Parts: sequence; C-alpha cells; structure tokens
Amino acid sequence: MANHAAKFGTKKRAGGINITPFVDVLLVVLVIFILTSNASIPGLKVDLPKASASVALEKPKTKAVTIDNGGNVFLDAYPVTLAELEQRLRTEKALAPDFPVIVRGDSAVQYAKVVEVLDLLRRIELNQVGLVTGKPPV
Repeated sequence: MANHAAKFGTKKRAGGINITPFVDVLLVVLVIFILTSNASIPGLKVDLPKASASVALEKPKTKAVTIDNGGNVFLDAYPVTLAELEQRLRTEKALAPDFPVIVRGDSAVQYAKVVEVLDLLRRIELNQVGLVTGKPPV
C-alpha cells in the first residue's frame, strides 16, 4: 500500500515561475499593437505615377501635399487653396523649421499644377521635399 501512495501521491511542483502565460499575453499585445498602428501618411487616394525606386520619407511630422486628378490641392487630406497652403506651411515652419514635406500628385494631373506647388515650397524655403511615386507593376 505504501508503494501505491508513492506512485499516485501528490507530486512536488518544480521550482521557478512559469512564464508561458506571460509570453502569450505579450504576444497578443504585440499583435494588437501591430494591427492598430497606422504607418501611412494621411491623405487622399490618388493614382500615383510609377518609378523604379521609391524612397520613403515618412516621419511623424511629415506634411503631405496631395494634388488629385482634378487639380485640387490638399494638405493632409484637407482641401486648401495655394494661398492657404502657403500660410499653413509657413505657420508649421515657424513651429518646426526642419520638417519634411511630400508631394503626392495624381498621374493624370497637369504637370503645371505640381510645379506650382513645388515653387511654393521653394519660396517658403522648405528643404526636405519629396515626390511620392508608386511601385511599377511587376
């Protein structure tokens, strides 16, 4: 009978902390963070021209100037005139002098409209200006 108690008796628990539930919770939190974080720049959906090599200029304080196929200008998805765009970018430059600006022009927009925006950015003396292009079809 003593052998039977030793065989089916209470077993001692191994020492240490079981970290498996902790790791499971951390992985769930990591997945939720990855799914909810948004790495895109705010703006409108436009048909971007294609280029062989695209350089990402996305930074937290990046301003996106979008020109849709109708020639309308947007600053971070808000419609603006060129005068309003200049005023808002000058205000932003006064707060943070070294912020990047990306220009997203629809491939169907007239080139002159994009040049107007680029000329405005040059007048404001913004040095970090990038043109966004899409990836070419493979």
